[in-house]
Amino acid sequence: MSLRILDRPFARHILTKLRARETDQVNFRKNLVRLGRIIGYEIADSLECSEVTVETPLGKARGVLISELDHVVIVNILRAATPLVEGLLKAFPSARQGVVVAKRRESVFESPPEKMDVDIYYSRIPDLKPDDVVIVADPMLATGSTILRALELVYAKGEPKKVFVASVIASHQGVERVLRWGRPVNIFVVEVDPLIDERGYIVPGLGDAGDRAFG
Repeated sequence: MSLRILDRPFARHILTKLRARETDQVNFRKNLVRLGRIIGYEIADSLECSEVTVETPLGKARGVLISELDHVVIVNILRAATPLVEGLLKAFPSARQGVVVAKRRESVFESPPEKMDVDIYYSRIPDLKPDDVVIVADPMLATGSTILRALELVYAKGEPKKVFVASVIASHQGVERVLRWGRPVNIFVVEVDPLIDERGYIVPGLGDAGDRAFG
C-alpha cells in the first residue's frame, strides 16, 4: 500500500487551472482529461516490465514491454470521474471498463466528518482475474467513503493482482483511511490538501468536481 504524489510542474500547472474559480465548464473537463492521461502514464510506469529484443527494418534492438498493460480494468465512479477516465484511456486504450454510480448523502456536520454515507445506485464491474490491474478513478478523495465503497465492489468481483486509486486531489484524512483499509491499494494523486470542511469537501480543493465539469 502506498501513496504517490505526482510532483511534476506540468501536472501542477493543470491542477492550478482546475482550482481557479474562473475556469469554465469546458476547460475544466479538458483539464481533467489531461490529468487523467498524466496519471495513467505514471501508473503505467509502475507496472511490471521485461526486456525484449525486437527486429527492426535494419537490425535488432533491445526494448521493454509492459505485459500488465493487457490486463487493466478501469472503474469509473460516475459522474465526476468521466473526464478523468477519458484521459486514463489514452494511456490504457485496451482497458476493460466498469462503472459505479454513487452519491454521498450531503449534509452539514458540526465538525469535519470522518466518513459519510454513500448510496450506490448502479454497479457494473467485469469479473476479475488474478492477473488483472484495477484502477478506480474519482477526481476527489475526501473522506474516502465513496472510494472504499467502490473498492468493496471491486473485490466482490475477484482478487486482482494490483489495485490503484487515481485521483486529482486527496485529503490527508482520506488517504490515511484508504491505506488503513486492510487491502493493498496504491493511491496516485496530483496533490494532497490539508483539510475537510463541515460538508465533507476538501479545502482548498477545487469545489464540486461533478458540478464544475457538467453543471
